[in-house]
Amino acid sequence: MTGLAYPEISPIIFAIGPLAIRWYSMAYLIGIISAWLLVKWQVKKYNIPLTKENLDDLVFDVTMGIILGGRLGYVLFYGGEMFWEHPLQIFAIWNGGMSFHGGIVGVILAIWYFAYKVKMSFLSVTDLVVLYVPIGIFLGRLANFVNDELWGRVTDVAWAVRFPNGGYLPRHPSQIYEAMTEGVLMFVILNWLWHFKTVREHSGFVSGAFAFLYALCRLSMEPFREPDAQLGFIFAHVTMGQLLSVPFLIIGAWVMLRAFKPLK
Repeated sequence: MTGLAYPEISPIIFAIGPLAIRWYSMAYLIGIISAWLLVKWQVKKYNIPLTKENLDDLVFDVTMGIILGGRLGYVLFYGGEMFWEHPLQIFAIWNGGMSFHGGIVGVILAIWYFAYKVKMSFLSVTDLVVLYVPIGIFLGRLANFVNDELWGRVTDVAWAVRFPNGGYLPRHPSQIYEAMTEGVLMFVILNWLWHFKTVREHSGFVSGAFAFLYALCRLSMEPFREPDAQLGFIFAHVTMGQLLSVPFLIIGAWVMLRAFKPLK
């Protein structure tokens, strides 16, 4: 049989009685803490007017945006009929099922609320936050691999993986593809852009670049990923992930262009 055997990795790191610590949850936790520490470093490095209390509030608001937006987005766009038939499953986030697009909308609303509270430019805050969102994406995609979910389409490439939940057919390890593009590649590009003073002075450019790059990466990776079983293709060979990425591509390009209007 062609393809690499799926490594037997338990989705649970350890369990104490009924309490189980999962890789999926740990990915979110490590991503949020890493972003918190790195944003704190950027605030100090560039003398950005945010206090320690402000940063604590920002982390809390963004975390709520990720969880609520990500889960609601999944329920609305990917849940199919399951959540209507078993509504209590909406709250079972430990079983997985988070929409990145929904999470981003949740984060945007959370940052808008935070910026309003501290009377700071919304785009100045989003520029800081999006620098480190790719860390969470990277870890989240690795957790998808460990959970044996969101695997790719059947293929004969030498590095194909036989996922148990994928019928032991050789499939693209699309979670790894997305971890490297939406995670590593985006992290490098966004932080390289942030290095330039001209970019930092034009609030919103990095935020727009994030939306544009994510959409570009997602549109490029979706052809390797198996469509969600409960949805299939929305039309022709277009998936829900591609459909939801198009507005991000357009809005990201518009925000970047608008950001570089002449400074007053």
